[in-house]
Amino acid sequence: MTPKILNHRSNPQGITSVNAVGEERGEGDILCGMSESTPELLARPQRRTSAAVGSARSARSRSLFDRGVPAWLQAAPMALVFFVFFLLPLVFVVIVSFWDYNDYEMIPVFTTRSYTETFEGCLAQLPDLCTILKTYVSTIKFCFLVWFFTLLIGFTIAYFLTFHVKSLTWQITLSLVCTIPFWTSNVIRMISWIPLLGRNGLVNKILLGAGLVKEPVEWLLYSDFSVVLALIHLFTFFVVVPIFNTMMRIDKALVEAAYDAGATGWQTLWNVIVPLCKPGIVIGSIFVITIVMGDFVTIGVMGGQQIASAGNVIKTRLDALQFPPGAANAVILLGATMMIIIAVSRIVDVRKEL
Repeated sequence: MTPKILNHRSNPQGITSVNAVGEERGEGDILCGMSESTPELLARPQRRTSAAVGSARSARSRSLFDRGVPAWLQAAPMALVFFVFFLLPLVFVVIVSFWDYNDYEMIPVFTTRSYTETFEGCLAQLPDLCTILKTYVSTIKFCFLVWFFTLLIGFTIAYFLTFHVKSLTWQITLSLVCTIPFWTSNVIRMISWIPLLGRNGLVNKILLGAGLVKEPVEWLLYSDFSVVLALIHLFTFFVVVPIFNTMMRIDKALVEAAYDAGATGWQTLWNVIVPLCKPGIVIGSIFVITIVMGDFVTIGVMGGQQIASAGNVIKTRLDALQFPPGAANAVILLGATMMIIIAVSRIVDVRKEL
């Protein structure tokens, strides 16, 4: 029962009243009860007041701390790391690309020699392409093919995990299964294709045994096909993760509403799911494009060192200790990659959608 405290002034004649525990007592009992409970009653507001004051002080100190540390200072450590390990080396690369050089040293003198040598003869050979332009066309071709197939495969896997696997535990488990190839190095995963695609490999033996071909297929290995296959195998995971993450945020009620409105499966996929997955598609595309444009190990191993790429051009220059031309080619490659990324990013504003 809730204690009730009555003012003794309202009972001057000693009429029976209700004390703190609700029992009937006389005026003397009431005064006695009040005298015994008054210190405790007075102490409760003091404790509450002290707690309120302490809470207000801590909140005020937190607000002062938040207001005392500006946003730019909070972002300063990460900005410093970004500047030291990314922007500063990039500035050095650009500077070195305009230096002169000879067979044994770099000469810190401003010149555009590295760029003119890189595109030497390109204007004279038009409409035919010069060597460097053919190299970049080949690199962009690999980039487009790998991007298309990784997007197709990655979107399919993400769609299956999101809409066909109902258990969250299985969704997480199967998404982690996609990381199993990353338990080994890229080189080992590339070399593992050689026993399968070689002239005497497993695939040719199956084709010969089934009577589908009369002689071993030569283009399965050390060709454009093997390069694209290896790159797809290596980088599909970089598309699966962002698309899967975006699909998991889609409200399933939107899909049900599309079906209730009479939309077919393909109409729902194209008009509801794909537009909502654009941020994940763009992020995955940026990952694949940036990696493939600069890759030279995969193209070298799976192409049998017979296929040119922008990354191989830079590697060749650095192996010959020609650092200014290597830096110039790196700047050109960076510019070409940035133009492709900007074109892809025009599809959707990722910062707005995330």
